[in-house]
Amino acid sequence: MTDHGLRYEVNCSILFQELPLLERPAAAKAAGFDAVEFWWPWPDQPVPADGDVDGFVSAVQDAGVQLVGLNFFAGDLAGPDCGVLSIPDRVQEFRDNVDVTVGIGERLGVSAFNALFGNRVDGASAAQQDELGRESIAFAAKAADRIGATVLVESVSGPKPYPLRTAADAVAVVDDVRATGASNVGFLLDLYHLAANGDDLEAAIAAHTARTAHVQIADAPGRGEPGSGDLDLQRHLGDLATRGYAGWVGLEYKPTTATTLESFGWLPRERRGA
Repeated sequence: MTDHGLRYEVNCSILFQELPLLERPAAAKAAGFDAVEFWWPWPDQPVPADGDVDGFVSAVQDAGVQLVGLNFFAGDLAGPDCGVLSIPDRVQEFRDNVDVTVGIGERLGVSAFNALFGNRVDGASAAQQDELGRESIAFAAKAADRIGATVLVESVSGPKPYPLRTAADAVAVVDDVRATGASNVGFLLDLYHLAANGDDLEAAIAAHTARTAHVQIADAPGRGEPGSGDLDLQRHLGDLATRGYAGWVGLEYKPTTATTLESFGWLPRERRGA
């Protein structure tokens, strides 16, 4: 594999699903990884109970891994309410969640929070949703700035009416929010989602590496582990590194193997630690 030198970490919401959520950080550590990321652990609760938050924090701390990324509450990721921050009837749930998420981040040293833009919904124009989404991201960025963290904006694939499909779509939101003074907003470059949407990966990397604050990978088609599809992920990661990206690479794929552990066969153990 290409020795681009970028550090890998494991998304414990999509990987290790054969284990209970709170056991996954320790499983990632046992597999050789020093860092993890999560989607919002309570998809139906923007403000979970304090005991649940404490249990999650302890699971990460006890495993001895670094939590480098955490999603803000976004509703049902597979449902019509995905990305509540730009849905008028749901946006207050996002606002209520921000302090909780950033609070977890402060306890665990999280450096980046993913703010999923909202699906298009009936009863609100695209312009209204876009304005609300930008306001919400700026709101989150102000809170994240208190702990020196970045808010991420990404393009997503799939059949849902998610408006940010290309790298340019997401970067336009990043630039608009930065223009309001929120400098701690960056692009989450997910190679799988961009490829699934037909975006030009080489062009996206060439144009947007400077705004890229986090990278996630899966192969395409299928969203499996690297080597299960057609993407030359190592070449693309090498291109990112050559252009100056030095951040994390999140493994956000669905294993095609019987277990998550077996799916790491493409990555030598000595390349899993930070």
